[in-house]
Amino acid sequence: MKNIINNVAIVGGTHGNELAGVYLVNYWRDDEPQFIARSSFTTETLLANTKAIELNKRYFDSDLNRQFSAESLADMSLSNYEQSRAKVINQQLGPKGNPKSDLIIDLHNTTSNMGPSLLIPQQGEFYDLLAIYMHKVMPEAVVMLDEDHIANDKHHLLSTIAKRGVIVEVGPVPQGVLKHEVNEQMAKMTGIILDFVEMYNSDTLPQLPSSTDAYRYLESLTLPVNDQGQRMGMVHKNIEGNDFKAIKSGDPIFALFDGTEINYQGKDIVYPCFINEAAYYDSNLAMSLCEKVVIKHPQV
Repeated sequence: MKNIINNVAIVGGTHGNELAGVYLVNYWRDDEPQFIARSSFTTETLLANTKAIELNKRYFDSDLNRQFSAESLADMSLSNYEQSRAKVINQQLGPKGNPKSDLIIDLHNTTSNMGPSLLIPQQGEFYDLLAIYMHKVMPEAVVMLDEDHIANDKHHLLSTIAKRGVIVEVGPVPQGVLKHEVNEQMAKMTGIILDFVEMYNSDTLPQLPSSTDAYRYLESLTLPVNDQGQRMGMVHKNIEGNDFKAIKSGDPIFALFDGTEINYQGKDIVYPCFINEAAYYDSNLAMSLCEKVVIKHPQV
């Protein structure tokens, strides 16, 4: 017997300068609650990183969306602002391992050209059906499996403290900026997820395709640096803006300041995303690499 979803939490502002989720959550909460209301479940909203939202910064002390592993939540010595805030949110929407929330939808922006993307950090029939339904209703949406093989208690994402969780990731948009198209895409994706849950609960899903394409995270690449840790180059112009477009072994991926090109050496074909994400520059991360996979309808 499947587990019915009785309550959903929509979270914005996990990163304080990703404004689409902040403003949509405020709008739905205060002005249009009917947009997120459905008959078979209750919906609550939460602004996660309130201090960072006030400052229009990604975070105050550390990235809130990296604080939700079971180990970190149990470690009381981790007590900076975001680490403490994570523990509060975990008690409100979780706790992880025995959560009150049946589903969290966490709303995010990226500076990368990823378009409307649905990130799925766990495995199961619910996620497979959602991925297929999303692509049927919104063909331009991309589904990314974000380390869905990792045990949930080790995942550090906010969305993983509920029984189920997904991330709506939409870009490109600069940090701290609102962009009409991005807000529209985020609202559309959120509405589709809520519609799906309503139909999933009542066994009224329409006939769906037997499968859909998705991308599974493999690894991250860092910008080239010298022995002193200083950057020697940047993402190659052929890669910039081409999220989820194929890279073949031997293709140039970095351009050094002296004009030298560095070519990709690895799997025959990979698909980059989060290309040149501004928020990742503090770690010199240049992009994530994915493989293309097929999600099959679990009931076919």
